[in-house]
Amino acid sequence: MPNAFQKMTDSELSAQLADLDRQADSLRVLGLKLDMARGRPSPEQTALSRPMLDLLGSDSDLDDQGVAADNYGAPDGLPSARALAAELVGVEPSHVIVNGSSSLNLMHDVVCNAYTHGIGGNKPWCAQGPIKFLCPAPGYDRHFTVTARYGIQNVPVPMRTDGPDMDVVRRYVEEDASVKGIWCVPKYANPTGVTYSDEVVRAFAHLKPAAPDFRIFWDNAYVVHTFKGEGDELMNVFDALAEAGSVDLVYEFASTAKVTFPGSGMAWVSASAADLAELRQAFSSMRVCPEKISQLAHVRFLRDAAGVHAHMARHAELIAPRFALVQEKLSRGLGKLDCATWTDPNGGYFVSFEGPEGSAKEVVSLAAELGVKLTPAGAPWPYGEDPRDTNIRIAPTYPSLDELSQALDVFVVAVKLVSARLAAAERA
Repeated sequence: MPNAFQKMTDSELSAQLADLDRQADSLRVLGLKLDMARGRPSPEQTALSRPMLDLLGSDSDLDDQGVAADNYGAPDGLPSARALAAELVGVEPSHVIVNGSSSLNLMHDVVCNAYTHGIGGNKPWCAQGPIKFLCPAPGYDRHFTVTARYGIQNVPVPMRTDGPDMDVVRRYVEEDASVKGIWCVPKYANPTGVTYSDEVVRAFAHLKPAAPDFRIFWDNAYVVHTFKGEGDELMNVFDALAEAGSVDLVYEFASTAKVTFPGSGMAWVSASAADLAELRQAFSSMRVCPEKISQLAHVRFLRDAAGVHAHMARHAELIAPRFALVQEKLSRGLGKLDCATWTDPNGGYFVSFEGPEGSAKEVVSLAAELGVKLTPAGAPWPYGEDPRDTNIRIAPTYPSLDELSQALDVFVVAVKLVSARLAAAERA
C-alpha cells in the first residue's frame, strides 16, 4: 500500500521535501547530544536501589542459612539467593545456580562449554563441523554476537506477534542435526516487546530435535518488567516440558540487571538436573564460588517475589510515561502517513519500529547528524543484516522525559525526510 509521500503529486512532494529539509536544518543547529542507543535504566531508576547499599556494613551479620557470605563456599550461590531466583522464574531452588551479575556472561559460558566440551556426552560442537543457531529476528544483538564469536552460523527465524514462527523453527530443529540451539527472549522480547503465547511455549516443549545436544536458550530477561496494566502472562517453560514429557531441552537465564544495578546484581541459570550437573562441573573450572556479598544484599533488600514486584512497580512509574510519550509522538508525527509501524508493548525496554523498505540505515544516520544516537540499523538481525533495511530499535528508558521528547521529535523528522526522499527517488 502506497504511503502518503508516494501518493503526493510531484509538486506536493517537492514542497514537502523543502519543508522537511528546513525542519532538519533547524534541529541541526541546536547541537543536540541525545542517546537512545541501548536499553539502560535511567539514573532515577538505579536510585531506587540505593538503599540496598546501606544494608550491609562492617558490623553486619553475613550468615545466610549457615553459609558465610564473606568466604569461599556455596558454588551454586547463597541459599536465600537461589530461593529468590527460583521463585521469580517458577522452579525449585535445587534447579538454580546463581553465579555472577550478568546473565549474558552465563550464556556465553554455557555456549563455550558446549563448544569445547559438548553437551550430554556428545562431541564438542567444535568437533562436529559447521553448526547452526536459530535467531528469532528482530532479536537481541548481543545474543547473536556470542554464537558468531565461536563461528557458529546464525540463522534468522521470523518473529510473529506471538513469538517465533514455530513452523520454521520445527523444520530446522527436527530435520537438521547441525542446528544446536535457539536464542529466545520469551517475555517482552527484545526489541518487539512480544510475549510468547502458550501455544508457542508448548510448541517449544514438544520439539523433537534431530540433534541430541540441541538446547533452547530461554533468556527471561524481562520476567518482572511490566509497566502497563496487569502485563502479559508467560507460561512456565518447565511446566510445558513436564506436560510434553521432555527433559534436557532448556537452559533458562535471568538476572537483576534492570531490577537493581546493571553490572552489580545477581544472575542465574535454571535447567534439568542432568544439564545443571554438567554446568556445575564446567563452572567449577572457572570460579571457586560466586560473589555472595552482593547476593546477600539483594536478598535482604528485595526479600521475595512480592518484594521484587513492589520494587518493579516503582520502576513502572518512571518507565510508563516514557513509553507513553513514544506512542504519542510517533502517532502524532507519523500515524497518518502510512510509512511506518511500531510496537506498543506492556513491558520490557524497547519499541520495535518498521519504516519503509531501504530506510533504516538512512534514518539512523540522519538522526545521528541531527544529534540523536540510535542503535545501529540492522543490529536486531544476525550479523547486523536486516534484509529489508526497515527495523530500528527505540530505547526510551535512559533519557529524561524532556530529552526523550526532543529525541523523538528528531526521529520523526528523520523518518519523514528519508521516507519522502525514497518516494522522490522512485520517480527519478
